[in-house]
Amino acid sequence: MAVAVGAHVKREDPIAAATERGADLVQVFLGDPQSWSAPQVDFDGGATALRESAEQAGVGIVVHAPYVLNVASLNNRIRIPSRKQLQKTVTLAAQIGAIGVVVHGGHVRAEDDPEVGYDNWRKAIDQLEAPVPIFVENTAGGTNSMARGVAKIERLWEAVRAADGGDEVGFCLDTAHAFAGGDELDGLAAKIVAATGRIDLVHANNSKGAFDSGADRHAAIHDTDAGLIPADQIGALLKDAGAPVILETPGPAPVHAEEITWVRGHLS
Repeated sequence: MAVAVGAHVKREDPIAAATERGADLVQVFLGDPQSWSAPQVDFDGGATALRESAEQAGVGIVVHAPYVLNVASLNNRIRIPSRKQLQKTVTLAAQIGAIGVVVHGGHVRAEDDPEVGYDNWRKAIDQLEAPVPIFVENTAGGTNSMARGVAKIERLWEAVRAADGGDEVGFCLDTAHAFAGGDELDGLAAKIVAATGRIDLVHANNSKGAFDSGADRHAAIHDTDAGLIPADQIGALLKDAGAPVILETPGPAPVHAEEITWVRGHLS
């Protein structure tokens, strides 16, 4: 069975966007990613209509949780709303038939104990009712992040496995985040699998941020002007990971269509 490949698209009509790109997978936000507003479905007809449209088109859906979420935080005014927002997002994602919800690993403040942040992840998963799985994503920046670099991801997964429901939690590997976070892409898929036991999704992005810079700035895979990762390194990682792929790269539908074709070629 072929590996699903697609792109992050606007939420108003993700199925039409998939058709434009020749994609069999799309990723969407359920609302403003920078807001604490309740998630919503903007597709005409709501959640049921989107689910039915996706099924008829044979298009899979991934939901990306809002960027503001940080379940690792020691600040109650951030951590508690983050847990609530994650629950709302997962619940609505199930209603649209999503295969999973991507959520960033989060961080703690410089004066905080990272071990408390990891344990906060355990508690969040303990409390989460997850009709669809969450996919924790590695991040590029922050010395106090929970998921920058393989060593921290391994520690995070110790906390994940200790949680009730932790076996159902997936992992999303972002190539740009890995590079900017200081991980060489060569052999990285095997290292991630050794740390987590799985890779459920890959965000295939080139990086405008230099290696180990901590700068989360995406570029198109073949952008030789801005992208600092050789495209063949991204392609090799995709083949090694063997997981569904989402592009989070800039550019219109024709550019995404070309990149999707290129990705499929490297997965075959």
